[in-house]
Amino acid sequence: MAQPATGPAEGPCTASPTAADTAVHPVDEKLPTARLVPAALQHIAAMYAGVVTPPLIIGQAVGLDTAGMTRLIAASLLIAGLATLLQTIGLRRFAGNRLPFVNAASSAGIAPMLAIAETSAPGHQLPTIYGAVMVAGVFCLAVGPFFGRLLRFFPPLVTGVVITLIGVTLMPVPVGWAQGGDATADDFGAMKYLALAAFTLVVILLIQRFGRGFVRQTALLAGMFVGTLAALPFGLADFSALGSAPVAALPTPFAFGAPEFQPAAILSLCIVMLVLMTESSAGMLALGEICERRTDGPTLSRGLRTDGIATLLGPVFGGFPTSAFAQNVGVVSLTRVRSRYVVAAAGGALLVLGAFPVLGAVVSLVPMPVLGGAGIVLFGSIAVSGIRTLSEAGLDDSSNIVLVAVALGAGIIPLAAPAFYAGFPSWAQTVLGSGISAGALVAVLLNLFFHHLGTHSRHAVALKSS
Repeated sequence: MAQPATGPAEGPCTASPTAADTAVHPVDEKLPTARLVPAALQHIAAMYAGVVTPPLIIGQAVGLDTAGMTRLIAASLLIAGLATLLQTIGLRRFAGNRLPFVNAASSAGIAPMLAIAETSAPGHQLPTIYGAVMVAGVFCLAVGPFFGRLLRFFPPLVTGVVITLIGVTLMPVPVGWAQGGDATADDFGAMKYLALAAFTLVVILLIQRFGRGFVRQTALLAGMFVGTLAALPFGLADFSALGSAPVAALPTPFAFGAPEFQPAAILSLCIVMLVLMTESSAGMLALGEICERRTDGPTLSRGLRTDGIATLLGPVFGGFPTSAFAQNVGVVSLTRVRSRYVVAAAGGALLVLGAFPVLGAVVSLVPMPVLGGAGIVLFGSIAVSGIRTLSEAGLDDSSNIVLVAVALGAGIIPLAAPAFYAGFPSWAQTVLGSGISAGALVAVLLNLFFHHLGTHSRHAVALKSS
């Protein structure tokens, strides 16, 4: 008589898992070092110039010396590394979208922070900025879980206007750098400065035209490096202060003073924070499509919570408002390397760079005209991103054309006529004196007016009559 089978019965419920069942999703794939390192370097090359731009501009505006600039740049790198690691690795179900997502100080906050610096007393500029940034971080944490419902108030029509204004309103900064950086100097605007800025710009253009792959990704950094070397024979680059910078040190908490909380400054940066949250949300949704891992509500909330945490805690060490880096979304799309561990490695590299202030000192000692040549490309590309967004926003509709025209006009007023709001109260000067804040505010209000207020009733009447 046949013996009964002693092993488990074979059937559809007990079949061994197939290769498809056990395959690791590309987002969770851990690449070998030979592939991981070059891929991470591409992300670092794409983001590095953007990470150090806010501290460079704000530090120059508030008159920091080389040591202060070094601390500011190191803090920006450190916070970017921590935020990127938290975003990619995640903290259980509390924070982190677990996508190949880069978080760092956003250029969108530069113009409002410059406006705050101009209206604050000397010695209180950075404390006032940091107080407003911390409140903006709390605002992000409070609004983040419900932000999905607010996205309809920030369509591409609104975000396109804001991104365009970021590039346009920041353009005077690299122009001033190209002229020497110090408007009070006797040789401000001298031909030697303009020639060095033009040379740097030409180098960047040549690398973009003839470079390939990683070389093209590093065009900005390579252009600044070559421009700095060209400045040495003419005495336009001074590295003597490099020897005084500490090789390794962690940022000191509140090194620039305890935060101060001014209502107008807080309002200005909370408006900008809404724009940054929209930018981050769009980046997460785009990455979800690229990586074939849908970005759901909880993922969006965890990602925005990471933005809020980094923005709240960043000012403790000298950081600024934190958001997504769209250029790194482009890197993922271009290379098709979707592993979040690649971006985590890039975040770890930023963390290491932030712990070595001497590396930040190298960046802060790049001559102003060289930064000016590179800045024209950097800020110009931001404006182009906004124009690209607007091109998808339905500008064949006359209402949308009027909305964009008025919002852009409101944003350009502080640039075209800096004294336009001189007679306004100080709180209004802080909010409206930033083209980005003014343009964003007008765009949101006009979007409500044209596309939300009363539209339901009109649609109901149209449906009933038909």
